[in-house]
Amino acid sequence: MKVSVVYALPKEQVWMDVMTDDSATVLSAITQSNIIRLFPDIDLENQKVGVFGKVCRLDTPLKEGDRVEIYRAITWKEDDDDEDDDDL
Repeated sequence: MKVSVVYALPKEQVWMDVMTDDSATVLSAITQSNIIRLFPDIDLENQKVGVFGKVCRLDTPLKEGDRVEIYRAITWKEDDDDEDDDDL
């Protein structure tokens, strides 16, 4: 069956189609995609994964056409150049 594995960084997004067997899981699709070779900073022990925007476990079974998503930590950094906040 065909599934997709996706990963998005601030300036780069990767979408990989993967042909898997019918017993594929989230982890097996990620492994088969070789996306971790492209992005060695991916840490599946600490990063969340999901299918079509819903967080799930690595052993979640997949269906034809599923989109496996690897989520990165969301961080926010205050913009030091924003002088308008001084007027508050």
